[in-house]
Amino acid sequence: MPLHLMVWCPGGNAHRYFANKVLPAFLRRRIEMTAMPHVGTGQSTLEKIPVTIITGFLGAGKTTLIRHLMSHPQGRRLAVLVNEFGTLGVDGEILKSCADENCPAENILELANGCICCTVADDFIPTVERLMALPERPDHILIETSGLALPKPLLKAFDWPTIRSRITVDGVITLADAEAVAEGRFAPDTEAVDAQRQADDSLDHDTPLAEVFEDQLACADLVLLTKADLVDETCLNRARDMINSLTSRTLPIIPIKDGTIDPQVVLGLNAQAENDLAARPSHHDGEDDHEHEDFDSVVIDLPEVTDPAALVDAVRSLARTQHILRVKGYVAVVGKPMRMVLQGVGERVRTQYDRPWGKEARRTRLVVIAEHDHVDAAAIRAMLTGQTPRKG
Repeated sequence: MPLHLMVWCPGGNAHRYFANKVLPAFLRRRIEMTAMPHVGTGQSTLEKIPVTIITGFLGAGKTTLIRHLMSHPQGRRLAVLVNEFGTLGVDGEILKSCADENCPAENILELANGCICCTVADDFIPTVERLMALPERPDHILIETSGLALPKPLLKAFDWPTIRSRITVDGVITLADAEAVAEGRFAPDTEAVDAQRQADDSLDHDTPLAEVFEDQLACADLVLLTKADLVDETCLNRARDMINSLTSRTLPIIPIKDGTIDPQVVLGLNAQAENDLAARPSHHDGEDDHEHEDFDSVVIDLPEVTDPAALVDAVRSLARTQHILRVKGYVAVVGKPMRMVLQGVGERVRTQYDRPWGKEARRTRLVVIAEHDHVDAAAIRAMLTGQTPRKG
């Protein structure tokens, strides 16, 4: 009989089951365990703290998943480390607005404007040590990588002498947009990348973005197909087939909606991934470091917005006409005391009011991420304000 996975829907009886016959042994044992909530154990300092690395391309839903896990800790005291591309820490701010007694604000730390795996000694190790030095040590640490991050160098960092005896990689969870993957893409909007590949035969099978996506899959213990409610079963099957074709290992693949999944499925895998690097191949194996010049980000400051719908339309237009991978940030709406969060992936744009501005200066600030040499700040600002860019 195949083992079924339950996508957990809190507060309701609607449970969705997905048959999967190829679960690795450690995940099968975990899911077959009783559904009793985890109870924090008040760990001794000799016990390793489990760390779950959550990776995936830009806009795949990493922050949404972490918000869900924070809301349903099942007795765990959590800590979160967020690594963002660009200087505007949108994801970290969103998560801090969800802080509670199980994951207080001081347990949510950011590493902005840098690759987490390239700043191991200067940033990552001290930040992890800071978390482990908290008066109440966390039972579990969640790390959200930048959507542009290569996860394997981060796994190698867990062998760092000062932390290797104190933490372990419980599992690597890779998120992928179901619709995009089913259509043979790695992100919801890759028209610019596709055009570049068509124009240059040398990019057909080895674009930098494709390498990032493949490396994220290669390091995974579990793949979550996000936004599964936007596609049908045929599309989900195509997405599964695509992922299986890109990986050398058979991985469990679970469709989810709005980041909602039973935390027992993703936490407590006991994969010890840092000891299993050989089974997680990378395009960059054998390299001492890796480069990031394939991507750039620019922060756009705008005045208060009178018509947020028009701004959303402008962001969608930006996705159609520029080489834009992601737009995210905060919007000050005239007459509204609440701050509006804007998240755009391709032409999919979502907005929500998350909290009052309070004493913070009201301003609209967006970070735009694009391929290197395709960030035209003047043109982007002009499109977002409805102006004509200057030339010269």
